[in-house]
Amino acid sequence: MTPSTQSPKSVLITGCSAGGLGASLALAFRKHGYVVFATARSPEKIPATLTSLPNVHTLSLDVTSDESVYAAAKSVKATLTGKGLDVLFNNSGIGYSSSLLDLDIERAKQLYEVNFWGVIRTTQAFADLVIEAKGAIVNQGSISGESYEPFNSIYGSSKTALAIAGEAWRLELQPLGVRVITVQTGVVESEFFEGLKGFNLPETSYYRPIEDQLRRRAEGEAGYKAMRADLYAEQVARDVVSGKNGKIWRGTMAAPVKYLMWWLPTWLADYLLTGLSPGLAELSPDRRQV
Repeated sequence: MTPSTQSPKSVLITGCSAGGLGASLALAFRKHGYVVFATARSPEKIPATLTSLPNVHTLSLDVTSDESVYAAAKSVKATLTGKGLDVLFNNSGIGYSSSLLDLDIERAKQLYEVNFWGVIRTTQAFADLVIEAKGAIVNQGSISGESYEPFNSIYGSSKTALAIAGEAWRLELQPLGVRVITVQTGVVESEFFEGLKGFNLPETSYYRPIEDQLRRRAEGEAGYKAMRADLYAEQVARDVVSGKNGKIWRGTMAAPVKYLMWWLPTWLADYLLTGLSPGLAELSPDRRQV
């Protein structure tokens, strides 16, 4: 049999800083033979274990900046020289834990700028390359977008918006030969919660009596055993490479959320989700500290 001379496939992944899922995903796709464009707002934060490998290109890409995103797209196009981009993996994301009443609206807007509008901005910039390759757009979702956990409304709703939009985009782009995948990610080892350290409530918050419990929850002490990042990344890479489309579910607690949230009666879902915020059920307004 004549050896294949087909060019290797390519993937661009946003948010590849050390300790995040993007770096693990980049390594997994490279093991599958892909040329990898590993990007981060600050490329120096991409781990050397990734940047030192052949067929790995590092780029600066800030998903909140039109200039940055389109400059990266121009660079990738020049490198690919007419081959198209097989996979665009929108992985960048940030978290935020707050009650409605204590919400910092500007911080919430910034979260949506990264988690939702950043995906749209990046996808529009790279769309022509993905269409040329008849490739796939993969969006990093979350099981938080499938539930309504107290104090997680902003992050969860951003992922709900992304999942619904992703399913609509899947239908829109199907005639152009492009798959759209939303990865509903559960609990996976990463440094995602490092950016949420230092949780605190205003002095006048109704929730001050349970601040310690809320801080532990906000900082990632969920009590679930997280899936190893390399195992998660390999599963996701296989899903993409094998041609899957639409929603896929990976990580600890992903399968239970997938099935239970569809079938649980509201009263039972309320009970379980309230249980994720210890002390909430017992809290009453007359305990407000001022």
